[in-house]
Amino acid sequence: MRLVDLSRPLENTQYADPPGLGPKIQYLSHQETADQVLGFFPGVAKEQLPGGEGWAVELVTLSTHNGTHLDAPYHFHSTMDGGQRAITIDEVPLEWCWGRGVKLDFRHFENGYVAGADDMRRELDRIGHELKPLDIVLVNTAAAARYGEPDYVASGCGLGREATLYLTERGVKITGTDAWSWDAPFVHTARKVTETGDASLIWEGHRAGMVRGYGHMEKLANLEALPGTGFEVICFPVKVKGASAGWCRPVAVIRD
Repeated sequence: MRLVDLSRPLENTQYADPPGLGPKIQYLSHQETADQVLGFFPGVAKEQLPGGEGWAVELVTLSTHNGTHLDAPYHFHSTMDGGQRAITIDEVPLEWCWGRGVKLDFRHFENGYVAGADDMRRELDRIGHELKPLDIVLVNTAAAARYGEPDYVASGCGLGREATLYLTERGVKITGTDAWSWDAPFVHTARKVTETGDASLIWEGHRAGMVRGYGHMEKLANLEALPGTGFEVICFPVKVKGASAGWCRPVAVIRD
C-alpha cells in the first residue's frame, strides 16, 4: 500500500491566496516560551529546564479557506438540494469523505477555461471509468505547477455549473481541485461578465450546490502522482462548529 499526501501546508506566503487573505503564523521558539512554562511551576528557575528551553508553539490567524481545505455546501449558498438548509462543515457526513478516487487530467486547458459536461464525458471515457455514487473526483489543472508563484490564484481551468451538475447527478458528493477555486479564477470570470453582462457566470460551479448539495477541496497537491483510477481518497475535515469549511489533509491510498 502507498499513501500520497494531497495537501498543501499552511504557511506564511502571499501567493496561495488573494492579497490580504493569507494566513499569518507567528512561530515562538523554545527560548521565547521558557517563561510560559515557568508560569505553571512557581519556584522553578529557567536554568532547571532542559537547556533552559520551554516549548515550541505557533500562534495562527487564518480563514477556514486557507491551505488545503474542504468546503461545505453552506459556503456556496444558504440553501442546497432545491431549498433545504445548507449543511455546515461539522455536518458533512463522514461517509462522503472516504471513497473511490477518480482523477481527471485537465492540465491542457488554458487558464480561465470553464470545463463542461462534455469535457467530463471525454475524460472519463479516456480513463475508462463510469462514475458511481460517493466517488471522489479530483481535477488536476495547470494551477498545480504555479503553486507558490505570483500567478497561482489566476491559474488553472475551472469547473462550471454544467460540469458540476454532471457529477452530482451521478451521486458524487466530494470533489477537489489543485487550483485556488473550483470555479475558474475570478480575473477571467470578471472579464467574461463585463463582456456579456451575464452575472450568472459568477461562481457558477459553487452555486450548483443549490441544486444538489456537495463539497469540494481546494489547493490540492501531488495529483500528477495519481493514476486516473484505482485508488481511494480519505479527506476528513477539521470539525469547526457551524463553519463553511474545514482544513483537511487528504490522502490517496494506492493498494498494490
